[in-house]
Amino acid sequence: MTKYLLTAIFTIAFLTTSLGQRKIEPDAYDIAKAKQLKKTFDHKDDEIALEESIDYVTFDFDNRNQKVTVSHDLKEKMINMISRADIQKYSFYNDQSTIEEFEILYKNNKNASFRIKDEASVSSDLFHVDSRVKFTHVDFPLQGYRYGTHILKSYKDIKYFTKLYFNDDYPIEKKVISVEIPDWLNLELKELNFEGYDIEKTIQPNTRNKSKIHIYTLKNVPAMRQVSNAPGPTYVYPHLLVLAKSYTIKDETTPIFDSTQDLYNWYISLVNSLENDNTDLKSKVAELTKDAKTDEEKIKNIYYWVQDNIRYIAFEDGIAGFKPDEAANVFNKRYGDCKGMANLTKQMLIEAGFDARLTWIGTKRIAYDYSTPNLSVDNHMICSLFKDDDIIFLDGTEKFNAFGEYADRIQGKQVLIEDDDAFILKHVPTSDAVFNKEYHNYQLTLDDETLTGKVEKEFNGESRSNLLYYIDQSKTDKKDEFLESYLSRADSNRKVSNITTSDLSNRELNVTISHDLEVKNAVSTFDNSIYIDLDLDKEFNGYELKERDVDFIFSSKKYLESTTELQIPNGYSVTHVPKNIKVSSDNYDLSVSFETENNILTYKKLFEIKNAKIETNDFEEWNTFIKDLNTIYQEQIILTKD
Repeated sequence: MTKYLLTAIFTIAFLTTSLGQRKIEPDAYDIAKAKQLKKTFDHKDDEIALEESIDYVTFDFDNRNQKVTVSHDLKEKMINMISRADIQKYSFYNDQSTIEEFEILYKNNKNASFRIKDEASVSSDLFHVDSRVKFTHVDFPLQGYRYGTHILKSYKDIKYFTKLYFNDDYPIEKKVISVEIPDWLNLELKELNFEGYDIEKTIQPNTRNKSKIHIYTLKNVPAMRQVSNAPGPTYVYPHLLVLAKSYTIKDETTPIFDSTQDLYNWYISLVNSLENDNTDLKSKVAELTKDAKTDEEKIKNIYYWVQDNIRYIAFEDGIAGFKPDEAANVFNKRYGDCKGMANLTKQMLIEAGFDARLTWIGTKRIAYDYSTPNLSVDNHMICSLFKDDDIIFLDGTEKFNAFGEYADRIQGKQVLIEDDDAFILKHVPTSDAVFNKEYHNYQLTLDDETLTGKVEKEFNGESRSNLLYYIDQSKTDKKDEFLESYLSRADSNRKVSNITTSDLSNRELNVTISHDLEVKNAVSTFDNSIYIDLDLDKEFNGYELKERDVDFIFSSKKYLESTTELQIPNGYSVTHVPKNIKVSSDNYDLSVSFETENNILTYKKLFEIKNAKIETNDFEEWNTFIKDLNTIYQEQIILTKD
């Protein structure tokens, strides 16, 4: 009897599991839908699509804390477009937000029972992101397999709810963003990058809640791409910037960020809450300034000390992402984020008797300026020095920038400078590409089948500061070894010797390097001809911009100038050189030329990237030039016996 009973139980359990599996496994419609979506989103990286993604945002008022709160409800329907896929679903939060719900559901709306993890967020670069992430691994075993997701995130303060994107990690068949704005809240949804997108917008009154629901719908939305050297997403993707201006409760209107002044007022309230006790700084400031003969020398000594001795670690954690650390804390710990480093620079300069002020700025990665008061407008802090009717910006995070020089990432950007209860708006000065000039000069001769000669190189501006940074990262006793490897490009066929340099400890000097050079396997002879691979640097080799639909952004403006002079052996003449090439646009001037005179073959290159970018409308011309350039790099100079 027991045997029959156990058999019956196992049979029922098997049938129940089988029926349950049938309810969640893809049917013919699911598979057809997956194939149709794969045709619609025909990109090699697209494995998962969202049939539907709906954001529903509502607002409430926290009477206890006198804050406008936000509830962001996100529901999605995911489907696998290929045979199988594995993804990670995640949501970040910090001390100003919480994740109320994080669910993964089968297509029958039953909980998928994936293990939801909750961990501190970790960044792979120099940043310490002091926030947390909830996430889980989701596997799609079959084409057409579906899951639903539901993430409910709450914000304690509307200030931290800054924008809504239409694009996602995955392509979306139908994206809906609904924002319900109550009558007591003055909030603007600023529409950015909508050009070229068929975004439908409707506004529906909700008389029961005394609110208006703003509904945006976009179909067939491509995925956000992880593209190298791309502009920041605020330049590229359609999104809504959430501008919370004010709220009115019991006939009393309270500003949030109705103006730039409101934004500044909040920023300066965080600054004024600091307890800057400069006792620990005084002796160091005295030491740095006691032998200085001029004010400028005092300023430089302090600025360079911060650059050299304070390690940059960026913190992002709710209010800590906006509030500077006390100067003494940064000084004693010897590390800090940009805000802490700016505050330390300011306090040390004040101790030395100068007028220094904190300054907020958004780097070039951000498309906004201070005409849109929102916490997304800036992501960086520096120090402004007021001296002799001039303003000089000091950024301690730029390790080898000289006094009065500015990294390309902040050039031209608007800054917000503290000025007691008011503020000052200025722009960081810009410099031309030639300021970053990198110059190479090769004087070469032939010694049997070896190229020999002397090389001189010069680095200015950001090409200089970048080189000094790389040298500094090498071990102290390995700098010569680093230079030898750098100059030879770690090529065993190149022998670099007799290296001399300018003072590499002085960031204000242009870096100059000279050395002797021998290059093997760059020359070959056949019958009465000599074949020479003359180009030793091959700049921009492989820079053809294929399968790319966004601008290419360089880390800085470029000005690369190279001259190679080859002494032609007696009894030989030049019988073949590649053709000269040249192209110009608003963003670049590029040229390569060959010339023979007085038994000297001169090979010149000039590559100027004027605005640190190649725009998409430049791609066709740019790619043609790069193809021609690569052809030159592959061709050999031919010398033939007379």
